Amino acid sequence: MVNRMRHTRAHTANRRSHHALKAPNLSTCPKCQAPYLRHRACPNCGTYKGIVVIDTTSKIVKKSAKSKAE
Repeated sequence: MVNRMRHTRAHTANRRSHHALKAPNLSTCPKCQAPYLRHRACPNCGTYKGIVVIDTTSKIVKKSAKSKAE
């Protein structure tokens, strides 16, 4: 089948006007004041809703040991 009606630039632009990405909403951690994504643990201190869920000190120790080995 052949398209009989041409899509004008304006109609194409109007359709694509909703395709833009928005910047993520960042919150500040109440413990360390670092920015983090909502509904996720803080990457800096590893807390979520005041509870430590990620042991960030062991991650730092592992990274330093790995860098010394190389």
